[in-house]
Amino acid sequence: MDKDVLRRMLDDVQRGHVSVDAALARLAGLPFEDLGFAKVDHHRALRAGGPEAVYCPGKTAEQVVAIVGRLVAQHANVLATRCESATAEAVAAAGLPCRYHALARLLVVRPEPVDGVGLIVVAAAGTADLPVAEEAALVAEALGNRVERLTDCGVAGLHRLLAHRELLGQAHVIVAVAGMEGALPSVIGGLVDRPVIAVPTSVGYGTSLNGLAALLAMLNSCAPGVSVVNIDNGYGAAHQASQINRLIAKIL
Repeated sequence: MDKDVLRRMLDDVQRGHVSVDAALARLAGLPFEDLGFAKVDHHRALRAGGPEAVYCPGKTAEQVVAIVGRLVAQHANVLATRCESATAEAVAAAGLPCRYHALARLLVVRPEPVDGVGLIVVAAAGTADLPVAEEAALVAEALGNRVERLTDCGVAGLHRLLAHRELLGQAHVIVAVAGMEGALPSVIGGLVDRPVIAVPTSVGYGTSLNGLAALLAMLNSCAPGVSVVNIDNGYGAAHQASQINRLIAKIL
């Protein structure tokens, strides 16, 4: 249940279209529903602006099906992250409407179009960074944001980034995704007066240490206004970007 659903239900109670007892019955499932192996958080959308997502690694396909099945009873655009194709097929076989994005390993259950607000730009340094960048972009869209994607604009060819300087300046927030030496967020942070969320990826050769080199470089950025999320955490970056973008959209 999100704020819009709750507001409509309270309006219906006020108009007499829904009884107080019926409303109480709907609210009884908050804040969570105990499935035995998982406690499904139905209250998160009210608190944090988006429904609970399901992190698939470590869960069986049956567990994922059960969790998303309960979430979609109250929410649209329910997300299952790091989802393998076999799990996505199990969700579809259970009769739950869904859309699987193989590159991002992201499953959107009960997908519904959302009128995106504001502007988030997701910039990927290289093609190898696209799985994480696309996860960030798709999650941001599911949360109700307008998203523009920039691909293969790393600092090895700086002209590829500068060609999009106007778009970068229009964004409310920029998600910069990079592996290797992780320089892209610092460069973008030096070009614009917008918050930049840096996402290190595990892309790179031996001494990249599976993304640790990019993470440390981003944490030590000399460009102001750069924040950093964990390695390969496109989902977390999207949530942070969404919160910033939607706050700005409210002001404007």
